Amino acid sequence: MRIRLIVTAVLSILVLAVFVGLGNWQLDRLAWKEAVLAQIEAQISAPPVPLPEDPDPIRDKYLPVIVRGNVNPEELHVLVSSRDYGAGFRIIQPFTLANTGQRIMIDRGFVPVGDKLKLRSGGDMTVTGNLHWPDERDDYTPANDAAKNYWYAREVEVLAEALDTDPILVVAASSTDPDILPMRVTTEGIPNDHLEYAMTWFLMAATWVMMTGFALWRMKRRTRDTRTPRNN
Repeated sequence: MRIRLIVTAVLSILVLAVFVGLGNWQLDRLAWKEAVLAQIEAQISAPPVPLPEDPDPIRDKYLPVIVRGNVNPEELHVLVSSRDYGAGFRIIQPFTLANTGQRIMIDRGFVPVGDKLKLRSGGDMTVTGNLHWPDERDDYTPANDAAKNYWYAREVEVLAEALDTDPILVVAASSTDPDILPMRVTTEGIPNDHLEYAMTWFLMAATWVMMTGFALWRMKRRTRDTRTPRNN
């Protein structure tokens, strides 16, 4: 029985070490992710630069840019939900650059559902914003309904094909129309659940300690009971 207690204790310590190790690993991941988010935030808020000649989705993601040109009247409406303003649409429009004539896309921001068909200002303007290639589609995202102009993800290639533009999206950081609320690029959509994962592993470790302690106590008590002679 003593050997059984020793084996149980050793195995329990090994399992506990795994739980604690996984918790510490998640804390390391948390520090790494916070550093990455801080770097992205710094990049988002950097001074804007002219649009690169050939933007790269990896190298230039979040790059602050300033573009001058003409907002074309075509619109795509991407359904979104704002925590503060409820359901609505992101307004995506073609933008013809003044210096090259290149057609790119501008995400002008958010309008409520009731303003879907409202006329919006266009024409010549200067837009400051960030290059972005959002990853918003997953297995649960509905299929787009181009006929009704309902889009459910900002898939740059797909939207560019629909608007006949280059696959370049600038998300406006400031107002381009009094009736459109800018929804600038932030790090809010980037998941950072490492603290929750760490707490889960540490909670499992604490639970394991209590369960193991109780099991060892019962085994020890059973051993003592079997050694205690009974009075007839």
